[in-house]
Amino acid sequence: MSFLHEGKVYITGSGTCFGRLTKEDFAVTTPDGEHLAGIKPSKELPLHLALYRNKPDVRAVIHTHSFYSTLWSCLRHENERDIMPEFTPYLRMRIGAIGLIPYGKPGSQTLFRYFEERVLDSDGYILQNHGPVVGGQDLLDAFYNLEELEESARIAWELRNEKNANRIRDVEQSQ
Repeated sequence: MSFLHEGKVYITGSGTCFGRLTKEDFAVTTPDGEHLAGIKPSKELPLHLALYRNKPDVRAVIHTHSFYSTLWSCLRHENERDIMPEFTPYLRMRIGAIGLIPYGKPGSQTLFRYFEERVLDSDGYILQNHGPVVGGQDLLDAFYNLEELEESARIAWELRNEKNANRIRDVEQSQ
């Protein structure tokens, strides 16, 4: 988790627990990643910095290993720039397209390169076999974006069987 404040990036350290965060759990860096104060920044700082550099409206970033988004990231997808089906309108309304970032070991230059290559292709992201990365105007907005992505991934996972999806479509068409 990170946010911008007064020209600096505040980011949680590796291994911190979102449920028990205190100010001591944050590192302070420059937008270029230079460590200024606090604990050692998350090893995935470059993912956050890439979003800030490439998406000027993003002022906060959350990356988790949430269950359904991670499950969804393990499947094959036809269009890796937009991997989440539109079973409800809310994900598109809240975030937009969700892109898949190819697998790279967590904290690796490979992962950072893949993310940088695809950051402009989508509006939110799921790291393959890893979890989501979403931005927002502030931390609460980023949290709501993450929540909507995870709910959409849960719905998509439950409906992934084509037989079930056809049953749902049949019900929708009869209304």
